Amino acid sequence: MGRAFEFRKARKMKRWSAMAKTFTRIGKDIVMAVKEGGPNPESNSRLRVVIQNAKAANMPKENVERAIKKASDKNTADYKEVLFEGYAPHGIAVLVETATDNNNRTVANVRAAFTKCDGNLGTSGSVVFMFDHTCNFRVSTEELNMDLEELELELIDFEVEEIFEDEDGLMIYAPFESFGAIQSYLDEKNVEILSSDFERIPTTTKKLTEEEKADVDKLLEKLEEEDDVQNVYHSMEE
Repeated sequence: MGRAFEFRKARKMKRWSAMAKTFTRIGKDIVMAVKEGGPNPESNSRLRVVIQNAKAANMPKENVERAIKKASDKNTADYKEVLFEGYAPHGIAVLVETATDNNNRTVANVRAAFTKCDGNLGTSGSVVFMFDHTCNFRVSTEELNMDLEELELELIDFEVEEIFEDEDGLMIYAPFESFGAIQSYLDEKNVEILSSDFERIPTTTKKLTEEEKADVDKLLEKLEEEDDVQNVYHSMEE
């Protein structure tokens, strides 16, 4: 198994433990997708992806429909995606993905979290280069009409980096830029996409003592509590 597999296994242990937080995140994704491409998932591939993810997260169908209807209202504020970069204690690089309708509020809250937990909010470009921006797809293997080796060969042209099976299905990892092409390929081959996402995988990680890990976790937990925060990534070895 490769780096993406190890990253996913470690991240699943901490990922969105609170169901309300998951639904809030998906709700913002729906708003951004609808504002960008309209409320019809047939013609809006981004919205189609979000609906797949909502289903995978067991978000009630009526919640999804309500969010789409709300997002279609011109009076509903749009969300802007903003990336923050900085360092946690002990030299751990941190990336914070946010979706906000009030950038001043988000900047203030993220900065306060870093300051209170002995971290430092950096400037744009200060740590992002330490992470690979990837896309991933979780697909069903039930009706897959090819074996793993054949699928890997088919996906070589899309620069797929890693394919592996886990308890959630078949995982496909590739560079961020390959998302649209892979999605189209899977749709054409009638491969059922259970969910898809984007992640930032650290190119190198740093091992800490248990006490040092506790210092870093304090900041990570503080950031994840913020309503505007969608994802937090770091370079600490899990």
